[in-house]
Amino acid sequence: MPAKIRLQRHGKKGKPFYWIVAADARSKRDGKYLEKLGTYNPNTNPATIEIDMDGTVEWLNNGAQPTDTARAILSYKGVMYKKHLAGGVTKGAFSQEEADKKFQVWLDEKASKVEQKTKGLAKAKADAETKAFEAEKTVNEERMAAAKDAENAAVKAESDAKVAAEAATKAETEEVEAKPETIDDAAAAAADEGKPEAPATE
Repeated sequence: MPAKIRLQRHGKKGKPFYWIVAADARSKRDGKYLEKLGTYNPNTNPATIEIDMDGTVEWLNNGAQPTDTARAILSYKGVMYKKHLAGGVTKGAFSQEEADKKFQVWLDEKASKVEQKTKGLAKAKADAETKAFEAEKTVNEERMAAAKDAENAAVKAESDAKVAAEAATKAETEEVEAKPETIDDAAAAAADEGKPEAPATE
């Protein structure tokens, strides 16, 4: 019976979650499986993968063929490398102890790379948040400056209107004060015109 190691989809719409399973090649993708070997969650960054290393290597040694995606996941977790080392031990190329040592070195290097990636993502996120904060701060400062300018313009306009009103009031007062003098002068002139001329003395 040909067996395959493949992904079986679970989770909800828009947020898939996969089981890594060994299944009959003739069964449906999400149908009956022979053994669950692990899980794969692509919704995190980096992706979260949990796998039964020894059980998966045993299935591979028994002839199970992984799909392309499953092979990439197994390579990422070191399953394919462990199978390769197991083959070397079987052929007598090196001892099991040496194989375990090599595999541990590989695991340490992989963990270091994953840690660097995680730190890089965290730094990128922090930088993006800082830039967003600075942009928001700049926008707020511009808004405050515009509001202050508008307030200053309104105060100046009010002050100018007050000065203009005071000038108009002053002009009106001066005009009113000047009118009685003009009226008196006109009356005096009219009175002078009505007086008979004094006879000339010889």
